Parts: sequence; structure tokens; C-alpha cells
Amino acid sequence: MFSKLTEKDFLVLRGPFESGRQSPVSLGSAMILAIFGQALLVFLSFFIGNYSVLPFTDTLVAIHFWITVVIVALTIVYSFPYFYKNHQKSQYLLSVFTAQNLFTLSPYILILLTMGAKLPEDYILEHIVIFIYITAGVGVILFIATCIRFYILLMKGAYRKGSSRDRLRGKFEGKINMASIGAGSIGVVASVQYLMRNVDFMDYEVLFIIAIFLLIFYTMIFILPEQLVILYCKYRFKSFNFRPSGKYLTLIPLQETDKDEKNA
Repeated sequence: MFSKLTEKDFLVLRGPFESGRQSPVSLGSAMILAIFGQALLVFLSFFIGNYSVLPFTDTLVAIHFWITVVIVALTIVYSFPYFYKNHQKSQYLLSVFTAQNLFTLSPYILILLTMGAKLPEDYILEHIVIFIYITAGVGVILFIATCIRFYILLMKGAYRKGSSRDRLRGKFEGKINMASIGAGSIGVVASVQYLMRNVDFMDYEVLFIIAIFLLIFYTMIFILPEQLVILYCKYRFKSFNFRPSGKYLTLIPLQETDKDEKNA
């Protein structure tokens, strides 16, 4: 898919590595901190799950728990210098799983459990299933649309150094991506409107919480394609990785080599 693109077509995505924000050490520290966030969300899923009347509550809680356990265990392993220095690609893959578990899977499970805790005894399960189809469907459409958009931008050279996107990224990097919020808002509005029209059980405070979690859910789906492309770059180009030797890791210089292209 990207075989015709060269290293220079992805250089804007190298920025987080150049600044050190996504160096192996920084990623390791961030994932260690994420352990506490994931533990809190697992606790909330157990707590809220005790009040949920949905028939698949136990399955949701169990899936959330075991996925988090595996991610946390691997995070601890990759906190040791030997692993994060010599296995940078798999460490970045783990960081993607960590982020998606923390901000995509966990919020979505908490949405369903919160709904289950507020349902009346005479609720209609079909309405909840339709809500799942709507939210998941919007998520799939958003992911596909974002992938297509990302591919078109790459083919146009938007991620080359000195491009308009490079300047825009440098200006707004670290701030909230308004495009992702706008894209996710469509799914949030559609989902919340469906609940208000078909499920008579929630007050506005609960709907607000669901809307916030859905916005986080869709925002992370919007970000996922970029995470996957950066992972692809780490496997294809040496320059997206750090030298594993020495006390301080240094980013490998830019180099367009035949070996890099063969690894594509």
C-alpha cells in the first residue's frame, strides 16, 4: 500500500521521536503511569458492573479485566532498559494497545455498564443492542474514512518536511485536535439522540457522562490510523528508531537505504 512512498514522505510523523516525547524512555514512563489509570477503570467496571442488569455484564467485565492484566504485565516487562532499548518496535505496539485500552475500550465498556446500571426492570434489550450497532458502526466508518483521508494526504506529500501540514503540526502540536472532536461529535449526537428517543431511563447527568465517554472513544479511533502508520514506519525505516547502545538513546539519523526498502 505504501511501497511507492519513501522515507521523506513520512518525515512529519518522525517529529515525536525527534523531540523525545516518544522515545523508548518516555514511552516507558508514560505506560507505567497508565497502569494506574487502567487499574482505576477496571475498578470502576467492577463497581458499576455490580448494579448492571445487562445479561452480558460479566463478560464485559471479564474481557476488560484480562486485557488490562496482559497489557499491565507486558508494560512492567518493558519498563526494564534491556527490553525497551532492544525491542523498540514491539514497545511502540504495546503503547498503542495501552492507549486504545485506556481511552477506547475502557470508556466504551463503562458506557454500557453505566447504561445497564440505570435500566428499569422492564427495559428492552433490543434497544441496547441497536445502540451498540450504531456506536460501533459509526466507529468503523470513522476509522475507514480516517484511513482513506490519511492515505490521500500521504500520497499528496502532506507529511513531508516543510509541507503545510508540517507547519500546522508544529504550530498546534500538543493541543486538542479540533478535527477529531468534530468527527466524533457526529457519532455522539446520533447515539445520544437514539437513547433519548428509545430508552426512557436516564437523567441528563448520565447522558452527559455517556456523551463525554463517546467523544473520547471516537477521538481515539480518529487517532488510531496515525498510530498504525507510525508503527509501520518504525518497522520500515531505521530512522524512526533509536540506537540501543549507550547510556542515552539517540535517534538514528535519516537514511534512505536499500535495506530499509526491502523491509517494507
